Amino acid sequence: MQFYIKSLFFVIPTFIVLILFEAIAAKFKGVEINRSADVISSLSSGITNTIRDGVKFSFAIISYAWLVDHMTVYKLEPVWLAVVIAFMVQDFSGYWMHRLNHRVNIFWNRHIIHHSSEDFNLSCALRQSISNTLRFSAIFMIPAALLGVPAAIFAILGPLHLFMQFWYHTQLIGKLGLLEYILVTPSHHRVHHAINPEYIDKNYSQILIIWDKLFGTFQPELDNVNPVYGTLKQMKTWNPMIINFKHMWHMIKDAWHTERVLDKLRIWFMPTGWRPADVKEKYPLQTIADPKKQIKYNTKNSPLLIAWSWTQLVITNILMFHFFSIIPSFSTTMNYLYAVILIANIFSFTSTLDQRNYALAAESVKLILVFSLLYFQNYNWFGLNGVYVYALILYFITSFLLTVYFKNEKKISSPHPHPA
Repeated sequence: MQFYIKSLFFVIPTFIVLILFEAIAAKFKGVEINRSADVISSLSSGITNTIRDGVKFSFAIISYAWLVDHMTVYKLEPVWLAVVIAFMVQDFSGYWMHRLNHRVNIFWNRHIIHHSSEDFNLSCALRQSISNTLRFSAIFMIPAALLGVPAAIFAILGPLHLFMQFWYHTQLIGKLGLLEYILVTPSHHRVHHAINPEYIDKNYSQILIIWDKLFGTFQPELDNVNPVYGTLKQMKTWNPMIINFKHMWHMIKDAWHTERVLDKLRIWFMPTGWRPADVKEKYPLQTIADPKKQIKYNTKNSPLLIAWSWTQLVITNILMFHFFSIIPSFSTTMNYLYAVILIANIFSFTSTLDQRNYALAAESVKLILVFSLLYFQNYNWFGLNGVYVYALILYFITSFLLTVYFKNEKKISSPHPHPA
């Protein structure tokens, strides 16, 4: 975890620069791949996931370190060979976890946010979940444990493997010749993110494409079928917190409403999208029947609101880096309270983009918590004092007042036809 957190101080600025380059390149090419609210939602999702990791709010059902300690039958040497085996096992594990996340109802909730954008660009790579709090991917790493591959290798390899998946979330790179047969490419991953019948539930591989070809889930991008992105049940929100738990909420309601006890139990483990027959009839959910007729979710927000939302995102990112820098110096309780404030901030400004009334409620709770923590810390802020504290107070008050303003601003919102 320490390697992961430290690497973020380099990786996040690098990703942001690449996202900007992609946006500029798309502008020059005359291709529309970015919408401000959607990109803000994607980057906000990345922040919530990173904060969750920072406070270590996840639990391993079984850890790889435990497997190594109890299952090693042969100590693999030399180190370079252990690294190669670790990479192959990591990639194999990633394929199967990814496939499970798509194919099983309850696991889809862990992954749906990554597919929730109806655009496809580099910022989508940062749509990572906070609802995957229970981890069990180590069961797919048993081959490495049997060979005694040290857990320290996976502690470094795991984050690197994740970061290596960033580059192929783009529409601007075409097919790459020979690499199409070896690596997961942007073309392969466009297929994976598409909801077209020809493409859905294909291409689960993460680095090496061989796993899809071995296990029958490979689909090349077709010249005559343009990918349409998003989910069949549209999220219709920019708020990453709501997206993270929306599918779970639907399952909870379905389990409550269905009359059959068996359906109450099996809904969680049925194929993704399965619903009890009685609930499906009484409480239908709107889905996209024809991806070619998709109308993208959109809210017509004023330029001022968009500008303020970008400002909120930048300030939240700065506060997140400050949060990481103070984690070792404060108690777990204080760290969690700081994390709650940052997530409440994201909830508030993305709800404002959605033009939801509860944005003001979230902003009010955040302001009360901020001033309570300031009082508790004798008007210091987690090691900051003086002018920094005054600047933060000004920011939080301004955030509250502008949320009130935008709530009362004339709404010109809408699902606004935005052809796929």
